[in-house]
Amino acid sequence: MSRVGHPTVPEPPRPGMFSNARVVGRHFFVSGMHAGTPEGPVGGGDVYRQAREAFRRTRVLVEACGAQVDDILALRIYVTDIADKAAVGRARAEVFRGDFPCSTLVEVSALVEGGLGVEVEAQGIISATATADA
Repeated sequence: MSRVGHPTVPEPPRPGMFSNARVVGRHFFVSGMHAGTPEGPVGGGDVYRQAREAFRRTRVLVEACGAQVDDILALRIYVTDIADKAAVGRARAEVFRGDFPCSTLVEVSALVEGGLGVEVEAQGIISATATADA
């Protein structure tokens, strides 16, 4: 098992609290990514821009795990307002093409930091796409 990070993704606030990403065998797991920064969310209150940043962070962590975005098999997306699903879907469509991952989108009352409207969690198998094509 290995813990994975990336210099463009903020580390957890307290060491040992959780990992941004883990690899176990060929399986990878990415914790919920959001657009939070100490100065406030990337994109401010614009949930589309927040979603783009959450997906960017997810992508770079997946790649740091040795996988590709197409190797993501399951997504869980949390929004604080279900009315934002179209904006999040627009950002999601910029990332995924072809065989889409299984996906869940749910509304929650709040996320870890004030002002956040979306959080994305992912898991998959390294080289899943290559295996599926063989």
